Amino acid sequence: MTHYLSEITRIKDICYRNQRQLDTVIGTRNYINKHFDEELSLELLSEVNCTSKFHLLRLFKRYYGLTPKQYHIESRLYRAKALLLEGANIAETCYDVGFESPSSFSTLFKTRFFGSTPSDFRKRATFAKSDSF
Repeated sequence: MTHYLSEITRIKDICYRNQRQLDTVIGTRNYINKHFDEELSLELLSEVNCTSKFHLLRLFKRYYGLTPKQYHIESRLYRAKALLLEGANIAETCYDVGFESPSSFSTLFKTRFFGSTPSDFRKRATFAKSDSF
């Protein structure tokens, strides 16, 4: 075993001692990523992973720095960003990623992550693409 590999193993053992906890949070993250466009609740996520919802909340926050709900919203917004970069319609994008109203989608898009409305973001992205040719 190389020194590098032994150091990684040592650090992993310190940071991630409990493999079951790690499997639980990774399983939760994977479930959210697969079902990003659906309404997900903490109760559903805890049932899927056969754990207490409060324990799941603490674990997820410890490993990812976000609650499952925050991660779910963030993953929706990043998927929306990718769709908008491809030139997708804003209203369709809103519904495709699981938001119920364009106004809440626009507000979250602007205030939480990207600093501009989806339409402004798409205009800038389109301008940048046309400017590069």
